[in-house]
Amino acid sequence: MAVKNKVNAAIIGTGYVGLSTAAAFASKGIRAVCVDVIREKVDMINRGKSPIFEKGMKPLLEAAVKKKLLSATTDIDAAVSDTDISFICVQTPSLPSGEIDLKYVKNAAAGIGKSLRDTGYRAVVVKSTVLPGTTENVVLPALENNSGKNLGSEFGLGMCPEFLREGCAVVDSLHPDRIIIGTNDRKSRDLIYGIYRRFDAPVLDVGIRTAEMIKYASNTFLAAKISLSNEIANICELYGIDVYDVMKGVGMDNRIGAQFLNAGAGFGGSCFPKDAKAVAYAARKLKYEPLIINALLEINERQAAHVVDLVQRAVGSLRDKRVALLGLAFKPETDDVRETRAVPIALGLLGRGAIVVAYDPRAMNNFSKESKLKGLRYADCAESALRDADCCVIQADWDEFRKIRPETFRKLMKRPIVVDGRRTFDPDKLTRAGVEYLGVGWKGNR
Repeated sequence: MAVKNKVNAAIIGTGYVGLSTAAAFASKGIRAVCVDVIREKVDMINRGKSPIFEKGMKPLLEAAVKKKLLSATTDIDAAVSDTDISFICVQTPSLPSGEIDLKYVKNAAAGIGKSLRDTGYRAVVVKSTVLPGTTENVVLPALENNSGKNLGSEFGLGMCPEFLREGCAVVDSLHPDRIIIGTNDRKSRDLIYGIYRRFDAPVLDVGIRTAEMIKYASNTFLAAKISLSNEIANICELYGIDVYDVMKGVGMDNRIGAQFLNAGAGFGGSCFPKDAKAVAYAARKLKYEPLIINALLEINERQAAHVVDLVQRAVGSLRDKRVALLGLAFKPETDDVRETRAVPIALGLLGRGAIVVAYDPRAMNNFSKESKLKGLRYADCAESALRDADCCVIQADWDEFRKIRPETFRKLMKRPIVVDGRRTFDPDKLTRAGVEYLGVGWKGNR
């Protein structure tokens, strides 16, 4: 049984959210038990090794395991019975329709429910991103049916969305900008707050459905800022205006803010595309057409094609032209390739007859395994990808790429042309150094 007056947590799922949450809890003295069905991941965690690449995770995980504040198991019964709160942190991927796939959430809830049969009062918290009503209409029945217990008197239920940025998930877990506690009863709220009171962040108490919607509203709003910036960028190109100068001025308005105004090749990752699609799908089921959400998704899809168009504008026909594609993860500092814009960019280049040679510091294996793009070649370093290339496309702005000097482009490439999808370089400096530069929203695009 859990130690009296000390809160312990079971974390179901060891992806970016689950492992970051567990490591952050452990850093605050909360014993965290991670649960996963994959034995290899469990063994790695118990050795203090992270199964994912996330900046800052390695030392945090090693310290937690060494202090015996974090462990992992495949035995959900043991984890749930030996802790006070179980957090559901499994993925909710998109189905082709845009609807979220709840099979992992359902399996986790059923497993926790079975584990609750012989325990005293426990709380269950959904941290996975789910649409309003899911916790009450999907998770709760699974818990009650599999445990034979009743909500309120025998177990608690809550929803605490995560707001982690991949590549910064550890920092965001340790120093959250807000904590949303969604519950419908005081006892559940107090037990959940027993963990989160250790974190220095404002707390908002809301109902469960409100907590679920806050996550979707936040991500959709941020995705809308990015797509609007990209729309403005494409218009700026027609006027010969640098969109980064424009959005710098826009971001100075404290009603808007400067974050998420950087134009580029579009957004990807496990959250923004999936969540926007899910809200749009749910809205249509409720007979409401989400016009702004539809538009932001359409603009995002068009941006990858715009990058390919910039390449063709620079080199002419792409038939048998060699293009170096740098950056395969959806953003730097992660090996996550979900919804990466590298896929549609590579497909567009290959479809026009280009020879595409790709490189990423961390995401090569994941990209090769997940994308299965036929005809795509891989290089073992940026320099190899650049050698004899007619053009270089920057899709993810890793620091490693920022350090590439102009003379490297001039020396290795057949034609020193950079199509910058992330404003990785200063266009004026690169141009003065003899490298042709094109970029999304750049005033000098030919």
